[in-house]
Amino acid sequence: MQYSQDELHLLLKQPKPLLLANADLRGANLSDADLSDARLSGAKLSDADLRGADLVDADLSQADLSYARLRGADLRWANLSKANLNKADLSGATLSGADLVDTDLIDARLGGAKLGDANLNGADLRSTDLNKADLSRAKMVGVNLNRADLSDARLIGADLSGADLRGVNLIGAKLNGANLSGAKLNGADLRWANLSKANLSGADLGGTKLITTNLSEADLSEAKLSKADLTDANLTSANLTKTQLTESKLNGADLSGANLRWVNLTETVYTQNTIFPDGFDPRTAGAITDPYR
Repeated sequence: MQYSQDELHLLLKQPKPLLLANADLRGANLSDADLSDARLSGAKLSDADLRGADLVDADLSQADLSYARLRGADLRWANLSKANLNKADLSGATLSGADLVDTDLIDARLGGAKLGDANLNGADLRSTDLNKADLSRAKMVGVNLNRADLSDARLIGADLSGADLRGVNLIGAKLNGANLSGAKLNGADLRWANLSKANLSGADLGGTKLITTNLSEADLSEAKLSKADLTDANLTSANLTKTQLTESKLNGADLSGANLRWVNLTETVYTQNTIFPDGFDPRTAGAITDPYR
């Protein structure tokens, strides 16, 4: 049964933790409610108003929160595994340390949300808005972020190994020390992003925009960067062992100190101001000079 507003008011006065597993709370007004430690597994909370609610340590596993309004809610250490947050508004919410394993976050709004140390392994984040979100040290193994907006997001030390980041907006994102090994980044926009010391070994970056991107000391061994635009990119001391850079652009890029052992530069374009490691001849690796610069 669904609760009336008066019934909800009385319910929220019950001793903690509130036992609301599988409860029907669709469209309920729970804004600013104290639901800390609440047991809400399997609850129906679609279109509910949970703005500013205290959901610290709450169990929301397998709950339906589609279209729910959670702007500014406190969900630290909450269990949201396998929950449905499709099109939910979590802008500015705090989800530090939360369990979001296998959660549906398609088209959700998480702009400015705090997700540091959260576990998002296997989550579906397609077309999700994560602009300026903090995902530092988050576990995101195998997540689907296809077409998501991660511009200016903080992903320092995050584990995105095997993630699907095709077509993602990562403009200005901070990915220092992040693990992106084996990730798919085809067509992603990484202009002005910071990937210093990131692990991109075996990643697919074909056709990516890496203009003015910081890849210093990054591990790009065996990565695919065919047709990528690395104009003015910082690749100092990067590991490019067996990296595929065919038909890419290295105009003005700095590769000083980089490891270019067995790199494939077939038809890679470079200019006079491209800096290669001492003693390295790009022409022997198949690179060609830009005839227009």
